[in-house]
Amino acid sequence: MGHGYFAHCRSRLFFAVIILLGVAGCAEFDYSADRAARESRSSAPSAKTGEYVVQKGDTLYAIAWSNNLDFKELARWNNITSPDRIRVGDRLRLTAPPGGAGEPASASASVRATPLGGQIGWQWPLQGQILQAYNANAVGKRGILIRGDQNAQVRAAAGGNVVYSGDGLRGYGNLIIIKHDDRFLTAYGYNEQLLVAEGDQVEAGQPVALIGGNARHPNSVHFEIRNLGKPVNPTDYLP
Repeated sequence: MGHGYFAHCRSRLFFAVIILLGVAGCAEFDYSADRAARESRSSAPSAKTGEYVVQKGDTLYAIAWSNNLDFKELARWNNITSPDRIRVGDRLRLTAPPGGAGEPASASASVRATPLGGQIGWQWPLQGQILQAYNANAVGKRGILIRGDQNAQVRAAAGGNVVYSGDGLRGYGNLIIIKHDDRFLTAYGYNEQLLVAEGDQVEAGQPVALIGGNARHPNSVHFEIRNLGKPVNPTDYLP
């Protein structure tokens, strides 16, 4: 066998090693769109610096979601009168301005004193087994992972307005966020296909996506409930 054969073998071995290293280094969620979004935003300021530079495709709700903030507070801190009035390149502060610009204590206490879940009639977004329970101490996403049947429809846990539909939030893949009232938002991640667009009004139980998942957990959906911007245990609200 000549040098050409051994060179060919070494070349194939080299690329095999590269592929294996790439697989080993992949995050749990590996949609190509999710990787592209992560790479494009890797240099954007975050909560660590106290501000965020608006990127193409961002919405106020998505920025608030990514930083565990109440979208109303984020808007107030940045003097935003309408959620759609943000532009690429805008620098948004992620903390209250000096002197405080939060809600008066009495108003905040009044909101939080309402019954758990408010007047919302919650329902499960998917019937199936809970693969991962809620962990309040988890780093990153805090919700539950539900396994369903192949090609199952993911349904709105309550009626509301779709405020995000896309794949730009790191670690969520194809994601839907629904605003139910001034307190509650829900998110549905790891979808194969999105069935609703931003601005759509949806009813409780309406299909919003087709189930996706990842290599580790196929046919699953990541589901979150946020109360005033903070993650809560969905099973405390679902029937």
